[in-house]
Amino acid sequence: MLNEIVRNGFCTGCGVCISEDQSRISKMYENDEGFLVPDLNGVSKENQEKMIQVCPFNSKPKEEVKDEDKLASIFFPFSKNEDFEIGCYEQLYVGFASEYRKTSSSGGIATYIFGKLLEKKIVDFLFVVSEDKGGYKYQFFEKPEQLLNISKTRYIPVTLEELFHVIDSIQGKIAVSGVACFVKAIRLKQYYNPVLKEKIPFIVGIICGGLKSRFYSDYLAQQAGIDGRYFNQDYRLKFEDRKASDYSFGAYDEKKQFHQVRMKTLGDMWGTGLFKSTACDFCDDVTTELADISLGDAWIPPYVNNGLGNSVIVTRTYVANQLIEEGIENGSLNVSILEADKFKMSQKGSYNHRHLSLKYRIEKYKNKVPVLPSNRSRFFKEIPIELKLVQNQRMLIRSKSIRLWKKRQSSQYFDKKLKVDILLLKVYTKLSKKIQKFRR
Repeated sequence: MLNEIVRNGFCTGCGVCISEDQSRISKMYENDEGFLVPDLNGVSKENQEKMIQVCPFNSKPKEEVKDEDKLASIFFPFSKNEDFEIGCYEQLYVGFASEYRKTSSSGGIATYIFGKLLEKKIVDFLFVVSEDKGGYKYQFFEKPEQLLNISKTRYIPVTLEELFHVIDSIQGKIAVSGVACFVKAIRLKQYYNPVLKEKIPFIVGIICGGLKSRFYSDYLAQQAGIDGRYFNQDYRLKFEDRKASDYSFGAYDEKKQFHQVRMKTLGDMWGTGLFKSTACDFCDDVTTELADISLGDAWIPPYVNNGLGNSVIVTRTYVANQLIEEGIENGSLNVSILEADKFKMSQKGSYNHRHLSLKYRIEKYKNKVPVLPSNRSRFFKEIPIELKLVQNQRMLIRSKSIRLWKKRQSSQYFDKKLKVDILLLKVYTKLSKKIQKFRR
């Protein structure tokens, strides 16, 4: 049942399941690990069986929608290309949108796409994450002049719960943005409710490095020098004279003073798995395969050398591809076609983690929990001992980081307690790279 998915940490808080609860008892709340999850107290087994149909981490999905491959064949039957790791697609690109680049997290492509969707009347509303009373949540927008309010990536738990509560009362079509698991949940919802395919005709996918607990933001705020509450945090302060990976985090304290910290001084916040959801270790979708267009950071040279950022772009529908091609033609986009192998290099770390080491993580967990999310066995591979050491250490750090912050919300205490574990991960990672290089 759905409660087993939630109880064992395989829920990422998309909130789509709430709309399938016929009793209307369930609702989203923040649990003691800083993640948004559904409160299923009092929800019957029958309702949970209905709700789990739209869960992206369902352990026993129906055969016709059992994975991203099956869903892609339903939603993108006419895609020109298909790749074992990228999925179905029309074309691959890399570059930026000149007008929105400086105010966006990477290349400004998402903001450009949203603007064109409204301008061309492809949709009437955007349902995207934006600031709200100092925090962040999904909200509706309908005016192009509001685009600057939605041009940043937010690494804090949010939920789509409201979307399907109000969608029937919205007069018009809606574009939605989201990470892979959120997009998959929307596609499942559309499969079981086909009328929603017309209501939500376009989805912008964000290529995700892993969902972070709210604890991640708490930790960064303390590292930036904020002792207490914080607001309007910016997770990607960019600097033109630095590399794209050398950005800062910033936020306002209660006195409305702005604080920031250079992220490179904090170490690797992504490769270590700090504050990451357990569910992310069982996601095998690197490119947000079910979105009309997917966008991520171009972590390859020469693009990574530009501090203002560049985006890798995957188009999967004719409409999405036309928006990019028109932008190139009229000069709004400084974008060029990207070869598939270079695209994969830009997301190499994610491919190594989500595909190469997936089977090993499943084997480590299968005797610990009663259910596991369903995965595509075509990614299952055996990995050598040195990679197993890396995976073991990442899983340890991920779980330990949550436990430590729950115990004491102190960045100094946290860093001290994890220092040896993170050092060990660095040693294992370096050792693994040397052994792999020797084998090649």
